[in-house]
Amino acid sequence: MATRHEIIEKNMGLMMVLIIVVISIGGLVLVVPLFFMHSTTTPVVGVKPYSALRLTGRDVYVREGCALCHSQMIRPFRAETERYGHYSLAGEFVYDRPFLWGSKRTGPDLHRVGGRYSSEWHRVHLINPRDVVPESIMPSYPWLETTPANSADIERKMIVLRKLGAPYTDEEIEEAPDSLHGKTEMDALIAYLQELGTAVKIRR
Repeated sequence: MATRHEIIEKNMGLMMVLIIVVISIGGLVLVVPLFFMHSTTTPVVGVKPYSALRLTGRDVYVREGCALCHSQMIRPFRAETERYGHYSLAGEFVYDRPFLWGSKRTGPDLHRVGGRYSSEWHRVHLINPRDVVPESIMPSYPWLETTPANSADIERKMIVLRKLGAPYTDEEIEEAPDSLHGKTEMDALIAYLQELGTAVKIRR
């Protein structure tokens, strides 16, 4: 007489159903508790949603694939905190859509890069990284200097983000296109970089 184990092994349909059930239960056990942990769902004091300019800069960051070489997640290990700054807190990312934590560091982690360098340094670095870091293998992005910041869909983006929890006001949304007038993608990207990790003031 076949055992239960043998019955499952010989019935591919049943095995597939049971695998899906097990994975679903495991996923729920891992994910559901996070919704009830306030440290992962409540913004850290000082964290605000991105302004229209910085939101546009973040889109440029995503489009150009910056997250493929730079992470934005400092782990709570001495080797990381001494180099990059205080470890990242879950409450700092509640308004990020999508998350840009990353898993590869061809370049340094950027989560605490805000305010570390001047805006002019970032501009020179983005136009030609070798001018400030001779050994850099980062590509150049000179076209950002002359490409106007896209304001065509900024209001729609902010409305969608508000539905997802970002506390944008009607006034902020209405003024968004004007705040991008005359700005370039370089301006937007630098504004985004200069804000990273600065909302939380932590003693080092």
